[in-house]
Amino acid sequence: MKRIIGQIITVLSLLFFTLSCFAQTAVEKTIEKAPPPLRQAPDLNIATTLASLLLVIAIIVFLAWLLKRMRVAGISGNDSGLKVITQLAVGQRERVVLLQVGEEQMLVGITQHNISLLSKLDKPLNMDESPSRDFASQLSKLMKNNVKK
Repeated sequence: MKRIIGQIITVLSLLFFTLSCFAQTAVEKTIEKAPPPLRQAPDLNIATTLASLLLVIAIIVFLAWLLKRMRVAGISGNDSGLKVITQLAVGQRERVVLLQVGEEQMLVGITQHNISLLSKLDKPLNMDESPSRDFASQLSKLMKNNVKK
C-alpha cells in the first residue's frame, strides 16, 4: 500500500514538474513577443506635488466662492417661502430689504452688526408693480435703449 502511494506521489510530482516547465516556457515566449516597456513616469519632487495640491485647493475655493456669490437657486435653498423682493443700498454696508414671507411682506434694515424689522406692510406690494431685477430683463432694456440712439 505504501508502495502504491509512493508511486502515485512520484507520478503526480513528475506531472506537476512537467506542467510547470511548459508554463514557464510559455511565459518566456510571451515576454519575448511583448513590446518594450513603456517609458517610466518622470520623477516628481515634493515641490511639484505641493504646488499641484495647492492649485487644486485654490480652484475648489474659487468655485465655492463663485457659487455663493451667484446665489444659485438650487444651492441656496430658496424653496422655503422666504424671498427678497427688492433691496436698496443706503450706505456702504447698510441696506433696506423688502422680504416676502409667505403671504406677508416685511421691510427689514440690514447693517453690518444688526438686522432690524422696520415695518410690516399692511397692504402687500404686487409683484407686477415692482421693477424687474433679473439680469435678462435689465440687459434687454439696455440693448433697446442703445438701439434707439
